[in-house]
Amino acid sequence: MNKLIITPNIPGPDDFYEELLRLHEGCDAAVSNAINARLILILANHIGDRQILREAFEAAKQKPEKKLYD
Repeated sequence: MNKLIITPNIPGPDDFYEELLRLHEGCDAAVSNAINARLILILANHIGDRQILREAFEAAKQKPEKKLYD
């Protein structure tokens, strides 16, 4: 069984964050929210494991103790 990874796992996290910010450039809040919703659904479909997704739901509800990336 797979387990949700919540420790840093993306190569070049600063570059990834910059790409994510660029995705939303020039968008109003409604468009940004729609992009985020589509992105979540696309990535959830890619993951495809309902238990992992439930773990992600729970992790997302928690207030982070520290930043995922410094």
